[in-house]
Amino acid sequence: MPQPEHLPGTPEFRIKLPQDGAEARGHLLAEFGGNGTHKFLLEEGSTVAAEAWPGLGDHARRTRAELRASGGLVDVSADRWRVARDIECNSSSAAAALVYGYDASGPESWRTAEGHPLADYLSTGWRAPRKAWLVRGSNVSGHNLVRQLWLKEGLVSLTAAHLPPLEETDPTKSTLRRFVEDGYEGAASYNQKRGLVDELHAFLTQMRIGDTVATISDGRLHIGNITGDAAQASSPGGLSNLRRNVSWFSKSHAYEELPEEVQQKLSVQHDVVDLTVVLDALDELTGLTALTVPAAGGELTLPDITGALAADLLVHDRSWLDEMRELLIDERQLVLYGPPGTGKTYLAMKLAEYLGGGPEQVKIVQFHPSYAYEDFFEGFRPVEDPETREVGFRLTAGPLRELADLASREGNRHIPHFLIIDEINRANLAKVFGELYFLLEYRKRSVRLTYSGDDFALPHNLFVIGTMNTADRSIALVDAAMRRRFAFVELSPRTEPTAGLLARWLKREGRDMEPARLLDALNARIDDTDFAIGPSYLMKPGVYREGGLERTWRTKILPLLEEYHYGESLDVAARCGLGSLREQRPCPCPCPCPCPRWRCTSTGPPSPFRWAPRPGGPSPPPGSCRARPPIPAGTDTGCCARAVGSAPCARAPVRSYGSCPRPR
Repeated sequence: MPQPEHLPGTPEFRIKLPQDGAEARGHLLAEFGGNGTHKFLLEEGSTVAAEAWPGLGDHARRTRAELRASGGLVDVSADRWRVARDIECNSSSAAAALVYGYDASGPESWRTAEGHPLADYLSTGWRAPRKAWLVRGSNVSGHNLVRQLWLKEGLVSLTAAHLPPLEETDPTKSTLRRFVEDGYEGAASYNQKRGLVDELHAFLTQMRIGDTVATISDGRLHIGNITGDAAQASSPGGLSNLRRNVSWFSKSHAYEELPEEVQQKLSVQHDVVDLTVVLDALDELTGLTALTVPAAGGELTLPDITGALAADLLVHDRSWLDEMRELLIDERQLVLYGPPGTGKTYLAMKLAEYLGGGPEQVKIVQFHPSYAYEDFFEGFRPVEDPETREVGFRLTAGPLRELADLASREGNRHIPHFLIIDEINRANLAKVFGELYFLLEYRKRSVRLTYSGDDFALPHNLFVIGTMNTADRSIALVDAAMRRRFAFVELSPRTEPTAGLLARWLKREGRDMEPARLLDALNARIDDTDFAIGPSYLMKPGVYREGGLERTWRTKILPLLEEYHYGESLDVAARCGLGSLREQRPCPCPCPCPCPRWRCTSTGPPSPFRWAPRPGGPSPPPGSCRARPPIPAGTDTGCCARAVGSAPCARAPVRSYGSCPRPR
């Protein structure tokens, strides 16, 4: 019986079985199988798995059963069979399924002794009808070939000085790898050789006549269409001896004026880059397609803030929400910081869901001390194979990579996507973000990723909102790189929108206002704004059941204050307990003084008004403030200054003694 013909130029391929490392070996055959791919010969003596997994197809099951019955597969052990004669399979994938006992990709499973996949030895399969490419030529060994050669003579080229004459029109990667290994031995590192193989394969095999090609020179983008096949030609110094003819458009485009997604792809640091993902944008630049708004969307926008949203969030001043929207548009990332209970996470989620159009565009993660880059973006993690139940380390995407891939998907690029990072200051931020720090500031650029090696850019429609508890860690401990890349917005019980939030909520719910008065009285006794108590502790249903307020105060608020004052000789319960606060006569000014240097300590009429300096530096004399000039006696102010004659600062007018409203 004649031996089947091996595919010329292909080596022996192998599969190593898990657990014991037993091998199966085989060759590609010149004959094609029924599915249009080369047949595969599984060699005698190979080892295959005896167990057939649930995912194995019916045809493969029948083939294994027939081979067992005919003696083609014989026992070696309880879980291994041996191939007793050469077996001709319809494809490399059919052979891989026979070996593994479950369906598998043959082009990726079968490897050479050096570890190269069988796919490298196959001709190019299906490709998009038309693609786009970036080819760099502005600095080839110090020469600007774009200006000196390409635009003048209508071509694009690669340096391939050590490449031998090519006989194949579409050489496989394996052929090119062999030529590069031989021709560039000692002239290039292993990484340079690997990159050169990829670039040559794209230029010679992937590019087609009719594809779009682009290049950058002197800060301008030049675009053209490929009009000729790849050809080798002699050139001075071998700088351009691999060429394709190109019809260049006469109009070029300033790099700074290009769409953001195009700039991202152009920043990839390779000599040949696939730009097909931005082909539509390139066509718009050249006028091949009209500048139309896609049916499924348009330009990225964030919806305007409505009165209904402000009312739902109980935000007294809608302009504050407008500012949040503007900050996100300008910065793409911000941090809400403040003491506990100020609604940072709740507000971040509600804003993200409103601006993003729903919860489907929002992903939330929480940082903690052991959180790392591998958890946040991507890394090798233990994963169980669903077929074999074997556990191995595989490259796995984290929440940021998953959301970035979703946001950059075709049809999603006009839709805002939000990542909320709760407790952002609990993790080692430099360790978690890694090279992504750069992308937070430079959204139009890309970087090479540590694990996958992909060139990655943060999509322009991905927004990041972080929350930070200032009582847990001072904001000053956030490194300067982080502060530069995020806008920081304070949520404090002493300022809008948190000031008066509890009173507004109680009014909406039709409840007694005592909890709001007690909380204001408590925060008036807390000098450090980072340790103030937020209103969300008292916005839960359990607080308003019988005994609920006392229980919440005793089990939630007082333990928190005791933790803040740990090691100090302070009776927290006596100073901040409900009994002490209820005995205090209320200040005629129902709002805490907004001045960062002074606080009101008055107990109300007929007692005189008193002002105590807040911690943080030398106290200015009464009637003055470092941020403002002295206020003349009798001036209406945001605190109780009318009766005093003068006050530390002015924030809002008051109408009469004891009736000043909250700052507007």
